[in-house]
Amino acid sequence: MSEQDCIFCKIVRGEIPSRKVYEDDEILAFHDINPAAPVHFMIIPKKHIASLGEAQEEDCDVLGRIMVMTGRLAREQGSMDGFRTVVNTGRVGRQDLCHLHVHILGGDKPLPGMIHKSK
Repeated sequence: MSEQDCIFCKIVRGEIPSRKVYEDDEILAFHDINPAAPVHFMIIPKKHIASLGEAQEEDCDVLGRIMVMTGRLAREQGSMDGFRTVVNTGRVGRQDLCHLHVHILGGDKPLPGMIHKSK
C-alpha cells in the first residue's frame, strides 16, 4: 500500500477526520473508531512506517517518543491506574492497516486477561 492510499496517512494529512487526542510534528494520537475498552486510542508516527517489523534505525527517536507519550495520554484520557499497549505486526500479528500504530487500551477497571495456552 502506498502512502497515498494509506488510511492513516490520509488522517495525518487531514483528508479523513479523526477525534484527535494529541498531535505534534512527528506523531498523532486519535480515538479508535471501534473502541475495545472505555479508553482506546492509537498513536501513530506521521511518517509512513508500514509496521514495527519494517522500522529502521532512523525511526528510533519517533518510536521512543510514541512510547514515552503513552502514559501521559492514557492518564489524560481517564486511564489513571494503568493501560494495555498493543502493536499488531504483520499478517501473523493480525495487523489490518499497513501503517505502524500503537493501540492504548484502558479505563477505570482491569481489562480482560490475555489467554495463554500451554503446548
